[in-house]
Amino acid sequence: MSEVFRIPMEEELSRRMGWLIRLRWVAALGELVIVLAANYLLPDILPLLSLWATIAGLAICNTIFLLYAQWLRSLEVSPKQYAILIHLQLLLDLVFLTFFLHFLGGLETPFFFFYLVYVVIASILLPKAGSFAYAGLASSFYIALLLLEWRGIIPHYNLTGFRIAVRFQQPIHIFTVSFTLTCTSFLAAYFVSSIVAALRERGRELLEATLSCEVRAEELAELNARLKEREQELLEANLSCEVRAQELAELNVKLEELDKARSQFIYLVTHELRAPVAAIQSYLKLILEGYVPAEREREIIQRAEQRALDQLALISDLLEWARLEEPRAEVEVESLDLGEVLRGVSDLVRAQAEEKELFFSVDIAPDLPPVKANLEHMKQLWTNLISNAIKYTLPGGSVVVSLTRNMKAIVGRVQDTGIGISPEDLPRIFEEFYRAENAKAMERHGTGLGLSIARRIVETYGGRIWAESELGRGSTFTFVLPV
Repeated sequence: MSEVFRIPMEEELSRRMGWLIRLRWVAALGELVIVLAANYLLPDILPLLSLWATIAGLAICNTIFLLYAQWLRSLEVSPKQYAILIHLQLLLDLVFLTFFLHFLGGLETPFFFFYLVYVVIASILLPKAGSFAYAGLASSFYIALLLLEWRGIIPHYNLTGFRIAVRFQQPIHIFTVSFTLTCTSFLAAYFVSSIVAALRERGRELLEATLSCEVRAEELAELNARLKEREQELLEANLSCEVRAQELAELNVKLEELDKARSQFIYLVTHELRAPVAAIQSYLKLILEGYVPAEREREIIQRAEQRALDQLALISDLLEWARLEEPRAEVEVESLDLGEVLRGVSDLVRAQAEEKELFFSVDIAPDLPPVKANLEHMKQLWTNLISNAIKYTLPGGSVVVSLTRNMKAIVGRVQDTGIGISPEDLPRIFEEFYRAENAKAMERHGTGLGLSIARRIVETYGGRIWAESELGRGSTFTFVLPV
């Protein structure tokens, strides 16, 4: 290879150092954006002063490196001195990142994968041994941070509202995160360093081939054909990446919608759990402080007991809802006679209907095929639908339950002459915690989870459920299960 085209080692290391300095400005800006966004989402939670100090320290060090690099270019410096400076920059970057993650929640922060950025940078700038060294160093820094917080040697900053406060004290989480980061760091170091080494070797071969005066015309034509083939492959890869980027964008939108729904659900659960507890505490406080006459103490205690029962009902519904929402939950299914299940449930709720003087009838078609389902799920499905019908039907009304089949499915129907559902409320009745205003006015106690649980049970077995209603003229709930 001609010496004209050789790049001196000092110049190459100087370029790498300048590139690393520019990347550090991007990192400081990214950390600033993360802190602002986190403080907006979790106000008054983060130790802002410590985070600003960490970012400022990174910026100051980078300024010093910038000035020092400019000064070195005017001198004759050996490659060893440039290499030492690059190692010093990477080491300080890992230290600042560790402090940043510490103040940003330690084990709770999702940004610990930023260590991989520096592992990738080290794999690009350094030989393979150096990349593995920095992979181990990055993992060690983060593991040390988790252990120090776990042992209480340094304080832990909890991201209240985002993670539970005891997560950082649970060894299983410390091990899982540490193991994941360590494995990912070494895999990233291996693949990136291998790719960089291959690219450098390929570049050297291409340069030698280009500069060789002895390359024959046939070889140049063959090389040109290979380059065109490679260009076509890159074009196809680029098109594939664009399609993948669109898919990822759509997935990101879905994840954002899911996150918003989960946040709203957590808010609703917290509100519904807090209200009964607050009421019970108020009742007890009135008794303890002597504001309740002796003859009314039993009445107040009964009210507190009712709110406690409401709390237990809500917790029971929440547990069942959570089990149904868990996609990996194992459900024991068996071949069930849905008619027999309905007879058992109707025997249990018939007393409620008779107590309200309702006409209650159950019609089960003969020779119904069995369905593959969980027995408790089917009991709860019938119980929720029939109990709702009885609850919201005035005395003297009727509740009619039927079970039939069509060509490929079993059809269950619960029809009542109750208060009905308005057109505005009908699309939302299967949402978690949703109760129509007329339902709240008639029956104050209720969790608003019964219909959402019924829908989830039906959908678990590939069926569907819907409601038809007219305000003041009753409702009909229908579900279909495949046989």
